[in-house]
Amino acid sequence: MTEMVLKNVSKRFGGLKAVSDLDMTVPEGRILSLIGPNGAGKTTVFNMVTGVYPPTRGEIHYNGTRLNRLKSSTIVSHGIARTFQNIRLFGSMTVLENVQVGMHCRTKSGPVRALLKTPFERKEEEAITEKTMELLDFFGLADKYNEYASNLPYGDQRLLEIARANASSPKLLLLDEPAAGMNPIETEALMDLILKLRDTGLTIFLVEHDMKLVMGISEQIVVLDHGQKIAEGAPKDIQRNEKVIEAYLGSGAKAEKKAG
Repeated sequence: MTEMVLKNVSKRFGGLKAVSDLDMTVPEGRILSLIGPNGAGKTTVFNMVTGVYPPTRGEIHYNGTRLNRLKSSTIVSHGIARTFQNIRLFGSMTVLENVQVGMHCRTKSGPVRALLKTPFERKEEEAITEKTMELLDFFGLADKYNEYASNLPYGDQRLLEIARANASSPKLLLLDEPAAGMNPIETEALMDLILKLRDTGLTIFLVEHDMKLVMGISEQIVVLDHGQKIAEGAPKDIQRNEKVIEAYLGSGAKAEKKAG
């Protein structure tokens, strides 16, 4: 079973404990959403999983490998990819080139072969271009392959970043607020896309503030508040959890619910 397991994971920045004793499992082939109010520690969890910085305490395991203190590039080689809250595309490169960048971590041609343009290197580049176009077709961007990334509409830039993350052939994909800045139509399309990705066998670990998206596609939800897990379960259970309601809306919402 290829799953990610976090055991007693904590992260401290000086006197601030951003994440506290977190235990959770991201099951294989499913969509798990990590939600919580601003500052709950969600992106900190993503950053620990992907090697941006190590946990202060605890262990993170994926497919039998302990990820603690591994470099981000090494973690990618284990089949884990991510996107970021803020779009990080290469604006002066084309759509095709942006995705190809994400694919080169899986190539075998070294700098010498690339410099000499050996037959092996040329064949590999052709295979990369073919696979890139297949990915772009899957994401609905094939007709824009030659456009500069900076010229794409905002929603398409979001899709391109997810496509680039998928170029590394991950088994686990972390999406950090993918619907941020999207309009309702774009968000609906994104929901369909994430479900399609799951149906290919990909495991999705999602951080998102759009509750319609979260409740519409998640199979399991973990809720953080001030760095601590306060709830875990299916969407229907999370929606009526009093601790979650209070964390999002304040203690007044809980009192109002009881009064009603």
